[in-house]
Amino acid sequence: MAQSENGSKAYLISIVLVAVLGGLLFGYDTAVISGAEKGLQAFFIQGEAWDYTDMLHGFTSSSALIGCIIGSAASGFFATNLGRKKSLILAGILFFVSALGSMNPEFGAFDYGVPTYSLLIMFNIYRIIGGIGVGLASAICPMYIGEVAPSNIRGMLVSWNQFAIIFGQLVVYFVNFMILGEHTNPIIENIGQAVEGVVAPTSDPWTIERGWRYMFGSEAIPAALFTILVCFVPETPRYLVLVGEDKKALGILSRINGAKKAQQILEDIKQTLVVRQEKLMAYGWMCVFVGIMLSVFQQAVGINAVLYYAPRIFGDMGMTNPMMNTVVMGVVNITFTLVAVFTVEKWGRKPLLIWGSLGMALGAFGVAVTFGHAGLELVTAASIMVYSASFMFSWGPITWVLIAEIFPNTIRSSAVAIAVAFQWIFNFIVSSSFVPMFNMHLTEGDDFGHWFTYGLYGIICIVAALFVWKLVPETKGKTLEDMTALWRNKTTNK
Repeated sequence: MAQSENGSKAYLISIVLVAVLGGLLFGYDTAVISGAEKGLQAFFIQGEAWDYTDMLHGFTSSSALIGCIIGSAASGFFATNLGRKKSLILAGILFFVSALGSMNPEFGAFDYGVPTYSLLIMFNIYRIIGGIGVGLASAICPMYIGEVAPSNIRGMLVSWNQFAIIFGQLVVYFVNFMILGEHTNPIIENIGQAVEGVVAPTSDPWTIERGWRYMFGSEAIPAALFTILVCFVPETPRYLVLVGEDKKALGILSRINGAKKAQQILEDIKQTLVVRQEKLMAYGWMCVFVGIMLSVFQQAVGINAVLYYAPRIFGDMGMTNPMMNTVVMGVVNITFTLVAVFTVEKWGRKPLLIWGSLGMALGAFGVAVTFGHAGLELVTAASIMVYSASFMFSWGPITWVLIAEIFPNTIRSSAVAIAVAFQWIFNFIVSSSFVPMFNMHLTEGDDFGHWFTYGLYGIICIVAALFVWKLVPETKGKTLEDMTALWRNKTTNK
């Protein structure tokens, strides 16, 4: 039978598709704020007894990332004790609760539509709950795919998770665009006094009262679908071996790889799991350091400052329809993510990261030089597209591929958790600092914040390219068990 000899591709694809839905929710949850943040800001600015400052809005727009840090840091515990599958179910439930709670944070405790400080706290709690789900999914989805995928196509399949993240962002850009419809985002007037801004009288009240709620609530539909579908996928063979379920692991490996190859893979897994739990630094500090720095650079290059604030950025550039420009950027992002999906096994991980870093640097420096200059708006927009597209075929998907495959089996859960936690910590730093940094002025009306912010991102991109060139091992074509041997040899040869 074809399945027993070669495995079932349909079975593998079906379980990977369910897993990548977690990536879609990851993208959806983190990018939904891009369309909702101006309406949300206008809603809370109207609070009478307190001042909703730019700094406070920056925190509120990024508060989900606090949950992401918590969720990713805890992902190793959940992945080890609950398993990969049950952890993903938990993530789906958290997505669902957060979507409904963020849409109606007044539920059961506050007067509807009254922007109080206590309501702001409750809103942020719901966003943090969703962030915990994102943190779990961000670590465990690529781990799950990496542990079920054959080594010769593992990079491509894990890259589909990044495609799903970007697709989720595109979906929510489009959903936000459709929800907004003929309505317009509110106008926030900066008055330069103790109160940093007020809502302009000409602002559309529907966007302030309801629009942002519908945007957050729309996530409940894909969250419910994901939670249900995960119940029907198997646990990963490598986790099953970890908990002594060799027979179940062999059955799943046989369905994916064929009976003969499955037995060989099972033996390889068992050989690397003779010691079920090793100390984090058992393979040397460099192993963990490389994983952490991959995560740090993925965020420090500044991409999420663009993804989360795209409509605001395009609006500041003078574009007539910022939401439509954001959708176009989403389409570009999807297209270049596919470049990584179909080239990662051919070209390797390192070349894509290095070329992507250089492309991002070019785009970032282009934005720094041209932003705010009359007549150069299209050059600025093109530079942002180059910057974003370069990330999408490199640091976006390839970081997740490497994090899923670079660590040895016996420390993977804890090492992935630490690496992804650092990713979300730097995501929060970049996202929450972007608006105040971008609006910095040395003198009245100058563009210091514009060129400084993107100039800084460009320099970090150059450093990232050097880091990959010197320190990151190539993992193309290697099994997860090969990585155990690679790091063991590096430790032994010191």
